[in-house]
Amino acid sequence: MSRSLLSLRDATLADAEQLAELWQPFLRRGSDEQLHDLATAIEQLGDRPGERLVVAEFDGAFAGAAFFKAATYSPVNPEPVLQVHNAAVVPAFRRRGVGKALVESAVTWAEELGIGHLGTATSSGSREANRFMARLALGPQAVLRMAPTPAVRAKLAARHPAARQVTQVLAVRRSLRHARSVSGSISGS
Repeated sequence: MSRSLLSLRDATLADAEQLAELWQPFLRRGSDEQLHDLATAIEQLGDRPGERLVVAEFDGAFAGAAFFKAATYSPVNPEPVLQVHNAAVVPAFRRRGVGKALVESAVTWAEELGIGHLGTATSSGSREANRFMARLALGPQAVLRMAPTPAVRAKLAARHPAARQVTQVLAVRRSLRHARSVSGSISGS
């Protein structure tokens, strides 16, 4: 296929629905606010010169997207890095150069900004995405792990019996306070 069929552009509000579909794994789960979140992110790009949302089109059809953000390497390392977030290609357009064009666009923008490093995150379960990034010289630097706060709290309590006892004492106190306030409001009626 001819490479001229592929083009890149900055995202507009009209892209929000297609971005929501493409980025479903990256968005807030179970939220009716996903389109609103994306529209807000697109609208705020004008106020954030270090951020871009690039859309790839193949023969005029939405084919993929990536969000670029100029940042520092870490809170304690001020070296600049261009972060490539949510790089994704619509399944029907994979293996047509869309992903490569998105990364190439990130590299070009990093060069324009004078940024010497590019960073990205891929799903740990996506073998194809991880292999693609590795082929482009993007090696692992860290592992980003996430879990719901209550799950971490429960695991911490389970690993430290003293902490579990404190948690149980606090839970009993909350229950007693709640019971007193309920009985006080019933007797005061």
